[in-house]
Amino acid sequence: MSRPVIFDLFHTLVHGADDERDRVVGEMALVVGVAPAALVAAYHATWRDRLVRWDVEETVRILAGRLGGTPTDEQVTRAGGHRRALARRVLGTVSTATLDVLDALRDDGRSLALISNATSETAEAWPQSPLARRFDVAVFSCEVGLAKPHPAIYRIAAERLGVAPAECVFVGDGADGELAGAAAVGMNVLRTTEHNDTDPSWGGRAFATLGDLPALLRESAGLSSASTSDGRVG
Repeated sequence: MSRPVIFDLFHTLVHGADDERDRVVGEMALVVGVAPAALVAAYHATWRDRLVRWDVEETVRILAGRLGGTPTDEQVTRAGGHRRALARRVLGTVSTATLDVLDALRDDGRSLALISNATSETAEAWPQSPLARRFDVAVFSCEVGLAKPHPAIYRIAAERLGVAPAECVFVGDGADGELAGAAAVGMNVLRTTEHNDTDPSWGGRAFATLGDLPALLRESAGLSSASTSDGRVG
């Protein structure tokens, strides 16, 4: 049986669009009447709360209030619309080559799952993205109240796939300590550097182009399950 593959989203399947995120938050600041640089800084400082606790409107209202703003409901809604539009744009940037890789993995008989540290607007945009229909399971931090590298979020994905964590291959760029988190629950780990060389200190196996993944997995099918550090896959 082919091992299921669990993917990270940002900087793995799509670019993270970090600069555009800051630009959009600056635009939102003008809508709600606070300083753009201050709101951008507040967004960076509250990333964990935004990933697991607040939806987009809560985020705008809370952070604007902390900065001395008193936005109306209409302003909060307008500002939130900027983030929702950004989420749709980012998910829409997935390349045909990446979609072809996912299709090839499915053709190889592999189940696919996603684990993403993501805010609510990404989870909302996901069902309409070209990625969604290629995945059997999608686990978003904002929906389960947990973020990588918490071990439970990996176990949730494996459970929804109907397998043990040790039966899964995890593929990610390494942000937020996700590679070590996956290895800690027994997953086989591969680091991708296609979009960003996020975790160069990771000692396990890495590859530069997502298009190499199907062949890499097939070639490794006879190997034993990984230890927590050797990066072998099956």
